Amino acid sequence: MRRREFIRLLGGAAVAWPFAAGAQQPKKTPRLCFLTFDPGTLASTRFKPFFQALRDLGYVDGQTIIIDYLSADGQGERFPALAAECVRLKVDIIVVTTTPAAKAAKNATGTTPIVMYPLGDPVVTGLVASLNRPGGNVTGLTFMASGLAAKRLELLKEAVPKISQVLVLSYLVDPIAAPQLKELEVAAASLGVKLLVRDIRTANDIPAAFDAGAREGVEGVLTTAESIFAAEGKRVAQLATQHKLPGLYPYKLVADAGGLMAFDSYTSSFQAHTATYVDKVLKGANPSDLPVEQPTKFELIINMRTAKVLGLTIPPSLLVRADQLIE
Repeated sequence: MRRREFIRLLGGAAVAWPFAAGAQQPKKTPRLCFLTFDPGTLASTRFKPFFQALRDLGYVDGQTIIIDYLSADGQGERFPALAAECVRLKVDIIVVTTTPAAKAAKNATGTTPIVMYPLGDPVVTGLVASLNRPGGNVTGLTFMASGLAAKRLELLKEAVPKISQVLVLSYLVDPIAAPQLKELEVAAASLGVKLLVRDIRTANDIPAAFDAGAREGVEGVLTTAESIFAAEGKRVAQLATQHKLPGLYPYKLVADAGGLMAFDSYTSSFQAHTATYVDKVLKGANPSDLPVEQPTKFELIINMRTAKVLGLTIPPSLLVRADQLIE
């Protein structure tokens, strides 16, 4: 018999013995649905800060909380069915790691609290009424701040001043992609850079996008900040190096995997802070009254090994501003 089934049977047995001396109704173990784009398990490296923070707050899977890790395995169209499964499981709270998952969860339930692991702009995408007063059943964190996409293009241009054409990989199914592209277009016009935008629907589209960039003679690469580019960060970094393209990315993990640079608001401490929202909600706080938090810290990471492979000399103005140099 599975441990969780055994626990539930014990709970049922306790109800059947209401007159036992000193008997008390057992405290209900909360249940959390973790709804994500990424394949993996609770041990996945990308979400380690959150699950460790939960444990630090006393929420241990299988003991003081039940956690269901439901992954779309990189297929965003699966989110409505997965969100419906969360509701069927009668979970106490849903944590979502990407905007399509959040929208699917919100469509599936108007009552179960939904906490956003740091994701895209929840106001623009209609998840909350405002950052200060979310309303409804959704709250949490957003890793986006005004101008971040443009800032990444500016940093890439500063690193490689000669750059005139940049390949942009974007996951346009996610509603946070379009606003970022608009930012990039405005910035590109002021910087004298031409953008070659390629819509990535699945991981298999990524190599073809790089091939298209090579045919067009692009000199650099950016991605917008959707989950697919975190999940496929290693592949993106490898292809950028293979095509000898300097790149700047929204996630540190891409720079760790060999990407040239990252400008990241998705810090481990910010991710871990999601656990405090879960704790507050499970202790009775109303999501509609919990303001959505924005990042206050941004990290610039430069992979000096990759710069050497690409034959680039990073300007001193960037080196002194870097939070981390990967040697």
